[in-house]
Amino acid sequence: MSNPNYNKPILSHYDSTLTFIVLFLIIIGFLAIFSAGAPKCIMQGTHSTFFVARQFVWFILGCIAMFSISKINYKILDRFSLPFAWGIIFLLICVHFAGTTVNGATRWLTIGPIQFQPSEAAKLSVIMLLASAFSRDVNILNGKLWKYFIPILVMVGLIFKQPNLSMVIILLTSSMFMYFAAGGSLKVIGTAIGFGIAGLSVAIQSFQKQRIMTWLNPEADPYGAGYNIIQSMMAFVAGGFFGEGYGNSRQKLGWLPEGHTDFIYAVFGEEFGFIGCILIIGLFLAFLQRGLLVSNKCEDIFGKLLAAGITVSICLQAFINISVASSMLPATGVPLPFISYGGTSLFITMCMIGVLLNVSKKRIRRFPNVQQ
Repeated sequence: MSNPNYNKPILSHYDSTLTFIVLFLIIIGFLAIFSAGAPKCIMQGTHSTFFVARQFVWFILGCIAMFSISKINYKILDRFSLPFAWGIIFLLICVHFAGTTVNGATRWLTIGPIQFQPSEAAKLSVIMLLASAFSRDVNILNGKLWKYFIPILVMVGLIFKQPNLSMVIILLTSSMFMYFAAGGSLKVIGTAIGFGIAGLSVAIQSFQKQRIMTWLNPEADPYGAGYNIIQSMMAFVAGGFFGEGYGNSRQKLGWLPEGHTDFIYAVFGEEFGFIGCILIIGLFLAFLQRGLLVSNKCEDIFGKLLAAGITVSICLQAFINISVASSMLPATGVPLPFISYGGTSLFITMCMIGVLLNVSKKRIRRFPNVQQ
């Protein structure tokens, strides 16, 4: 008599190398947040572990979400891609009307003690929508696919209005890569890049021009717009090759205002030097290699695109943050994944890792026993 469960797949374990890389990055994040954030906590009159404690709470919630998502069949995300997207759009509209403004940008919703950034969740939403669309047809002119593309355009428009140009760049660049991974036309990609450059030029003229000018010549306003860039570079110079040692950064003592968030890489570079900076870059490169390997090994096109989109989105965000801290790109408000202080960023990133670990599990089909 055959086993009634023979048609249920056997699941292998998660990608252990990928899990180790993520765990290592999160541990580095806690160490960096405590070191970079303790002086600011003390200046604000709170306990030196305030930022770490809040980050740990989000980490626990992220672990619950990550392991829960990794247990389900990732294919059911296809059914939830549209409802999830419209939910994110609703939150982005709420940000527009009732959001909290910080440093001239309205990106946060505040409910009691909880403050979260819906645009972070838009990264996962866009990846799910495009994986659903391109797993059906890579032809973007297919009218049936526009139910997936319209929510993306709405999200991009709302995020651009915050303004959050860096997040828009991450969403659009990840989208182009997913289109390429699905077998899209290079001519379409080239056209999209052309329109993207034109749109970026318009955006720069409207509200980003000052940031570009400051990036090119921060010394022109050393105590104003160019202050953060100059202090960040001073941190790297002070760190040298081997660093000043853990906890010994001087720039975090009020000189670098966003040392625990946007410029945490600079504080880490001051304390651990060139060696520490290369370690973080190496971990993200290893993450990129493992994530793309998971995508390549997945036999299901939907899972393949999910893994590729998540991997590129996280690594692209890391590249932008590191480039800003080292003055390779103009200043933006993009956190360093796993490492910067920010509960929403950590939680959503861990949800994305849950999907990636889910896809990394091999699904082996059972066969019924053959009785002789």
